This record gives sequence, C-alpha cells and structure tokens, in this order.
Amino acid sequence: KLHKAAPKRELSAEDRIFVSNGGTAPPTEAPGGIANTGLAVFAQVAAHRALESSDEAPAPPPATWEAYTKKGQESNGVLAMMDMLVADLDKEMQEMEVEEKNSQEEYEQFMEDSKTKRAQDSKSMADKEGHKADLEAELQKSEAEHKSTLKEDMGKAEQIK
Repeated sequence: KLHKAAPKRELSAEDRIFVSNGGTAPPTEAPGGIANTGLAVFAQVAAHRALESSDEAPAPPPATWEAYTKKGQESNGVLAMMDMLVADLDKEMQEMEVEEKNSQEEYEQFMEDSKTKRAQDSKSMADKEGHKADLEAELQKSEAEHKSTLKEDMGKAEQIK
C-alpha cells in the first residue's frame, strides 16, 4: 500500500468557520516522504530532457479569466469582522452597565430631593391653611362688628328723626 491517509484532527471553532467560508483547513503534519516511503522527489526526467534538447521555447500558457486569488483572504476578513463585532458588543455592554449605575444613582438622588420637597410643600401648605383660617376668623369678626355698628347707626338715625 503506497498511500497513507493523513491523521484526522479536531478543528477549533475559528478553523471550522474558516473552512465553512471557503478557506482551507490549517495543514496537518506531513508524512515522511512520498507515501512514507522515504522518497523525497518523484520526477519525470525524460520530459525534462526533451525540453532541454529542443531549442524552441515552450508554448505560452493559455489565457485565463483573472489572476488567481486565495479564498482564505475573504474568510480571514469575516473572522476579523466577527472578532471586531464581539469586541464592540463587549464595549457596549460595559458602557450600558456604567450608564445603568449612573442612572440608578441619579434616580436615588431625585427620589431624595422629591421627598425633601414634599415635606417642605406639606409644611408650607399647613402654614398657609393656618394663616387662611386666621384671616377668615378675622373677617367674620370684622363682619360682626360691622353689622353691630350698622345697627347702632340705624337706631341713632331713627331717634334723630
């Protein structure tokens, strides 16, 4: 048997994403020589001799669509973008935690201020109600005095007639 299969290996999460996006898996350790036979090179010497003996230049390669580009570069961009998204998400979560803490402190301060203002307002209302009651009592007393003075004046006016 000339061929020995490469050992299977478990891929990490990033490598699985890389492979599923069209990249190639990172290389495994190469076996020693060709099919573990110890042969390092398998060359067709006869074809090289034929090229060396002829003075003609080899035919140009056929025209292709475009230059070859590796798919791995696109996949690396995706992984870098995912890492950037994770970092952005961590940063946003940290900002939200700080904002929530600050908002909680502001709320507690607002509630304390509201409690103080309510106490001041209720005291002010009690003072104003007491002052109003005093003024109403004084008004009733003045009205009673006015009526009695008016009756006296009317009685004197009748005596004078």
